[in-house]
Amino acid sequence: MDIISSYGTVLVLVAAAVGFFMAYGIGANDVANAMGTSVGSKALTIKQAIIVAMIFEFAGAYLAGGEVTSTIRKGIIDAAPFADIPELMVLGMIAALFAAGSWLLIASFLGWPVSTTHSIIGAIIGFALVAVGSEAIQWTKVAGIVGSWIVTPAISGFIAYLIFMSAQKLIFDTEKPLENAKRFVPLYMGLAGFVMSLVTIKKGLKHIGINMGAVEGYLLSIGIAVVIAIIGKIVIQRLKMDPKADKKMQFNNVEKVFAVLMVLTACCMAFAHGSNDVANAIGPLAAVVNIVENNGEIAKKAALAWWILPLGGIGIVVGLALLGKKVIKTIGEGITHLTPSRGFAAELAAASTVVIASGTGLPISTTQTLVGAVLGVGMARGIAALNMSVIRNIVVSWVITLPVGAALAIVIFYILRTAFGV
Repeated sequence: MDIISSYGTVLVLVAAAVGFFMAYGIGANDVANAMGTSVGSKALTIKQAIIVAMIFEFAGAYLAGGEVTSTIRKGIIDAAPFADIPELMVLGMIAALFAAGSWLLIASFLGWPVSTTHSIIGAIIGFALVAVGSEAIQWTKVAGIVGSWIVTPAISGFIAYLIFMSAQKLIFDTEKPLENAKRFVPLYMGLAGFVMSLVTIKKGLKHIGINMGAVEGYLLSIGIAVVIAIIGKIVIQRLKMDPKADKKMQFNNVEKVFAVLMVLTACCMAFAHGSNDVANAIGPLAAVVNIVENNGEIAKKAALAWWILPLGGIGIVVGLALLGKKVIKTIGEGITHLTPSRGFAAELAAASTVVIASGTGLPISTTQTLVGAVLGVGMARGIAALNMSVIRNIVVSWVITLPVGAALAIVIFYILRTAFGV
């Protein structure tokens, strides 16, 4: 029975519902990565963090979410074995979304920051194994992605370590920390502005019909960075501080300056996260919509339907608002004690790493990137600054995510096959 022609609209509606459910799970679990450090360092309250994340996650998902989407849709499994049985691909993608979303919800209730990327890739591998066998899975691509899960925390940890140590050397370890903060913090603000502008321009604008060359993109990013640095300088000059205060008081004042910066990097991280991780919800959904629209033909290259990106963006925002608090606590307070300067270093490093990955189309795990960055900051203060039991729990939850995603997808896939009589 050809379920695609018989139940096409039903399948798209079901896929949209589970796509939204997956995006909800991403919001509940993964957005904590963007906001946890800001809340943990007391730069933002939970309520403020949620409002900031809503705006920037949605903007990132909607403006810059297309590049990684194509990687996860075409890269993990080979469509060729499904050419004669496209209905299995449709049911499999629905099963994968439902399985990954379910696991994210469980993890969020437990306060575990797991990887949404692990969840969906595990689920896609699971259904492909039972639908057509292991030959459908692009094992080299999977190996590349698994490799990125090891490399990216290391890169972001290293960048965070460098940013944190530069702040120590240039500001905190000097005779006049306050004066140096006023001098150097605008440069950090400009750097954060540059990173955020670059991903918007390079990856985001083409989805709304604006194509810009590489040179123009870099020049515009530098221009925006300069403007942000100048605004930062003006804001910092206006902060009321006593330059004659003792060193401890000066440190507190410098941390206030970094708190301003944390808000900027929180926006940066939320935007970068939205652009990278919305693919985990909308990639499989886009695959289903394309197959149904093409009457069962699995297209090589397919345009995203206009409603898919906003659906993913809204799902992320709703999940964050209703269930985001627990994981925010784990990231912000559980791993190591964060101050605004440490949190800033972690967040800017993670955002930079996510931007690099988003630019190359590699679906990295934002969770691991940020945890790597927080670890990098903690390591800069010595191993004793880290809460090893929390880190152990986080690592265990990462390890079990892939097999749990795969197992759930297999069960749901069989249920769907029975329900549709395939």
